[in-house]
Amino acid sequence: MIMRLQKYLALAGVASRRRAEDLIRAGRVRVNGRVIKVMGVQVEPGQDKVTVDGQPVTGPERKYYLLLFKPAGYVTTVSDPRGRPKVTDLVHGIPARLYPVGRLDYATEGLLLLTNDGELTLRLTHPRYGVTKTYLALVRGIPDANTIQHLRCGVKLEDGPTAPARVNLCRAGKDSALLELTLREGRNREVRRMLAAVGHPVLRLRRIRLAFLTLRGLKPGTYRHLTPHEVERLYRLVGLKK
Repeated sequence: MIMRLQKYLALAGVASRRRAEDLIRAGRVRVNGRVIKVMGVQVEPGQDKVTVDGQPVTGPERKYYLLLFKPAGYVTTVSDPRGRPKVTDLVHGIPARLYPVGRLDYATEGLLLLTNDGELTLRLTHPRYGVTKTYLALVRGIPDANTIQHLRCGVKLEDGPTAPARVNLCRAGKDSALLELTLREGRNREVRRMLAAVGHPVLRLRRIRLAFLTLRGLKPGTYRHLTPHEVERLYRLVGLKK
C-alpha cells in the first residue's frame, strides 16, 4: 500500500514521524537513489528503495488484502496432511504468505478474505467485534415458521446455544428450501450444525457476505484485491486506525 515517506520511516522504526520529517528536510533520505528534501513524497513498501544516511531501510512488510470466491473442494488452511487442494493454491503472484480470515469448511463455498495483516485478522474473527457473515443455505425439507423463529432466537448445540441470528426463507421447493442466515459469531461448522439440529440438514452452503463485502463480479476460484477504501472501512469496523 502506497504511503507517505515519513510514515514509512516511522513504521520502519527509523524515527518518529516528526523526526522523520526532520531527516527528510536535512537531505539525509534517498528514494531510489534520489535525495528527498520535501514532504509529500510517497513510496510503496517492497518496491521503492529507501536509505537514510546511506543505510537501507527495511520497511514494514507490505500488506495484501484479497477477497476470494472459494470453491467447494478446497481446505481453508495453508497446509493439509491429506494433500487436498488449499485455498492458497488459487492465489498467484503475491510475494507474501497469506492466511485465511476465519474458515469455510471443505464443502462450503463463498467469500473468504486472505491477508498477511495479523491484527486485522484477529479482530475480524473475534466474537467481541461481532462482524456479520451472511450465508445462503439450501436445506432438506421446508422449515416452518416455528423453526425459522427457533433459528433466529438460538439453537442449542453441544458447545452451547447459538447467538440470535437473522434468518429468512428465500424460496421453498417441493422437498428443499433456500435460507439466508446472518450470524455474528463464527464457531466451527456453525451453520451446518444449527440447521441439522432443527431437522433441516444442509445440501449446499455458500457465504455471500462478510460485513459490507460481497462476491459481486467474482466466479468460483477467482479473487480480487480490496480497494484502499474497503480496507479502511474494515479497520474502522473493528476499531483500528489505518
